[in-house]
Amino acid sequence: MSKSNLHALSQPEMTSNDPLHELIRQGARDLIARAVETELEGLLSQYADIKTADGRQAVVRNGYLPKRTIQTGVGDVEVQVPKVRDRSGAGIRFNSHLLPPYLKRARSMDELIPWLYLRGISSGDFQEALSALVGEQAKGLSANTVSRLKAQWLDEHKDWQRRDLSQTRYVYWWADGVYSNVRLDDRLCLLVIIGVTEHGHKELVAVEDGHRESEASWRELLTGLKERGLEPSPKLAVGDGALGFWNALSKVFPDTSYTLKCEEPPKVKSALHEIYLAETRDSAHKAFNSTLSRFRDKYPKAMENLEKDRDELLAFYDFPAIHWIHLRTTNPIESTFATVRLRTKRSRSCGSRDTTLSMVFKLLQSAQKRWKRIKGFDQLKLVVDNVQFQDGIQVDNQSDRNAA
Repeated sequence: MSKSNLHALSQPEMTSNDPLHELIRQGARDLIARAVETELEGLLSQYADIKTADGRQAVVRNGYLPKRTIQTGVGDVEVQVPKVRDRSGAGIRFNSHLLPPYLKRARSMDELIPWLYLRGISSGDFQEALSALVGEQAKGLSANTVSRLKAQWLDEHKDWQRRDLSQTRYVYWWADGVYSNVRLDDRLCLLVIIGVTEHGHKELVAVEDGHRESEASWRELLTGLKERGLEPSPKLAVGDGALGFWNALSKVFPDTSYTLKCEEPPKVKSALHEIYLAETRDSAHKAFNSTLSRFRDKYPKAMENLEKDRDELLAFYDFPAIHWIHLRTTNPIESTFATVRLRTKRSRSCGSRDTTLSMVFKLLQSAQKRWKRIKGFDQLKLVVDNVQFQDGIQVDNQSDRNAA
């Protein structure tokens, strides 16, 4: 571990006679027990109407399985899963989704493994690294165990890439390319898309290996989404100025509008805020012209690109104002990777492209559980129904009604 770049935070010693730590562990045990009991009650309720020949309840409680220990972030927690007895002979059994038989570690522990891998920790050092982070409950995570987990996650990612999308609809997309040095002679570019469903939930749409941010790589990714049933097109896509994505988008999903996230010198960014915070498109154009006039001599190339992308940068004015904060100033891909940085130090033990891709996939899946519904999700239906907005406000078709 002396060669790793892990710096473990100091933590209070957790001993069996620490009342606070024991209270937390007891709370974890109680919470898990209640959750499993709720699962069991659901099963018993499902078969409540099934009776034996002599009128007795067919599916009933039948004690507990032997106690076992689950590794969690607060230490080892002892759990017991209840059993049922099926008097009808149909073979009905209770299988807890929360505590399946193979579960030995809390899922939060599994989230640490991809993170440590991307930080440059080798498989043989995982046990020591996790012990430094969460204590002695990390014992048992041998190099072989970690290797099996990595193989499993690689298969999960491949299955996820083949999932059916015919029943899924996205209103907005964020797209970005994230780079990582994973080999001495190569550089991995992760092509990532996060979408907003018609109900306002953020979802991971795609995470694939690409050749830089080329049009060919993005087109292959987008074509794959379309072939798996993703239709109709998203209403709006948000991303930076990389032309590869926009060129591919115009060919695969030509009906999708797009708005750019502008990358400019620091002094220009403050001026861009005046543009983005303008309440109307006309006010934004005035701020735009002022920015061009102010910085054209000092940053000619940046101002040329800014002027070229003017319409795309202001495209969000055609969508509900309550969504602007998501479309012009935030990017869940950037915020996610801000806390989970891919390794940048070149190393002979840094692993393969596929393994790095599967690790990032698992971290993004984990992050997705914490993504919040976007503000104003109730207005997404208006966007889906092609209701027009001007300066963020729904257009009133009063003139059409008067004409009628």
